[in-house]
Amino acid sequence: MAGFAIVVEFRLKPGASERFVELVSVNAAASVRDEPGCRRFDILLPEEGGERVDLYEIYDDAEAFAAHLETAHFQRFKAASAELIEQQTVTRHRVSENAKD
Repeated sequence: MAGFAIVVEFRLKPGASERFVELVSVNAAASVRDEPGCRRFDILLPEEGGERVDLYEIYDDAEAFAAHLETAHFQRFKAASAELIEQQTVTRHRVSENAKD
């Protein structure tokens, strides 16, 4: 199953992790539940802790990801989390045809 994946790395302001995880959890749940093109949305927390959160998201294609960025739930997350983020990096990926579920 080919697809389109996004890896987002967030470096958060000191003390922001707990609130950020609450906000992104709502966004992730709505994405998987309400967006037909969103196949997976994982929130990754480093074992060593710290002010970092990564996201791993798989969509049917780049258009499904673009649609995700326009949803009301993403816009709410973006607005509410902006003050918590120090740095954000988004990497776009193709999912290999050889990848197994």
